[in-house]
Amino acid sequence: MKTPLDYDIVTEAINSMELGDFSQATIRDIQALSRLLEEKTGQPIIHLEMGVPGLQPSQIALQAEQEALANGCATIYPPNGGIPRLKKAASAFVKAFINVKIDSLCCIPTTGSMQGTYATFTAWHHAMPEKDTVLFIHPGFPVQTTQCDVIGLKHIGLDIHDFRGQKLVDKLDEILSSNNICGIVYSNPNNPSWVCFNEEELEGIARLADKYDIIILEDLAYFAMDFRRDLSHPYQAPYQATVARYTDRYMLAVSGSKAFSYAGQRIGVMCISNKLYHRVYDALDKNFGVGEFGNFFSNRLMYTFSSGTTHSVQHAMAALMEAACNGSYNFLDDVREYGRRAKFMKEVLLKNGFYLVYDNDMGAPLADGFYFTVQYPGMNDLELTRDLMYYGIAVFPLDTMGSNEQGVRICTSFFQREQEPLFTERIQAFRANHSS
Repeated sequence: MKTPLDYDIVTEAINSMELGDFSQATIRDIQALSRLLEEKTGQPIIHLEMGVPGLQPSQIALQAEQEALANGCATIYPPNGGIPRLKKAASAFVKAFINVKIDSLCCIPTTGSMQGTYATFTAWHHAMPEKDTVLFIHPGFPVQTTQCDVIGLKHIGLDIHDFRGQKLVDKLDEILSSNNICGIVYSNPNNPSWVCFNEEELEGIARLADKYDIIILEDLAYFAMDFRRDLSHPYQAPYQATVARYTDRYMLAVSGSKAFSYAGQRIGVMCISNKLYHRVYDALDKNFGVGEFGNFFSNRLMYTFSSGTTHSVQHAMAALMEAACNGSYNFLDDVREYGRRAKFMKEVLLKNGFYLVYDNDMGAPLADGFYFTVQYPGMNDLELTRDLMYYGIAVFPLDTMGSNEQGVRICTSFFQREQEPLFTERIQAFRANHSS
């Protein structure tokens, strides 16, 4: 079979890395294979496997961080719980774009949302030892389940493919009735399906949190990136959808990586509801002498993890949030490019026999954004992941993300406009070789 990349070279490279059928391949394995193939074939790989931002950050962040360093912040440990400037800015940002009031005390910077979720799971583990399981609404970010494994928390998942609306709420209720769940985790928009929970679903999840006394972790890594609605104007509806409007048992992970294109500096803010921050858990009080949940999160976990978040980057994040709140910086203007890329790639793939796996949002078309999911008839996700490598296209299989569906994740972050003709040519070649 003639393929854009030499068939024998690709096969040899896969075998040399012992990837087999790709069932044990990680994202890093696929990335390493891609780099090896670029070296051996001299041909570019179209990288759609890595969920890494690919846009330049705003000068607002760069200037603020440079000024903070010039003013000597590198010589001083940041205060526990974050610098006042960022805590105040995060509180204002949540009010401006989510329309929820969270006190500045309850907004805690973390070294990326990754550290924030790790601290969250650790806090749940110690606060509720009688509830030993986290419920993930899948598909989702696989590292979060690994974090639970490292901590010693059990976890289970529910794939939303067949559960939306009231069916989702009813199924969650059934799972939660076992009373061993300490919290529910989901991203909104979802990584990788890009479905977005609506108000009915979020209100239902909130009712269950109150009914079973659990905590909701809402991962807002792709904050306001549901481009079907303009969520970019501060203190104006429409706002980012959130469970926080319906319960006090929530934590919001706001990331600097995607919406602010500041991934390399590792900055996020964990925003804990005022009531949850001040709630006292007997297990925390008994074992750590700090019963207050937010106090434990900030002054036990974050302190022992890293003694705070890098001082200068807190100023960068604060400056971005301040500018977004006063309307001088529309943080979504740049990242709309991800939506344009997704729209183009979807059109090419659908014209050439592929289909969307998670194909609608409660009957409405999906937004075009950072991710989407596709499959080719007659193949499973591992076969498609492997086969596309022969066409110089790197993707990631869904089965590693808690999905029960067959397909692959497409990430738009590294796809460049000048790659559009090459992508079209390679997908057309794939179809020609797979049509029967």
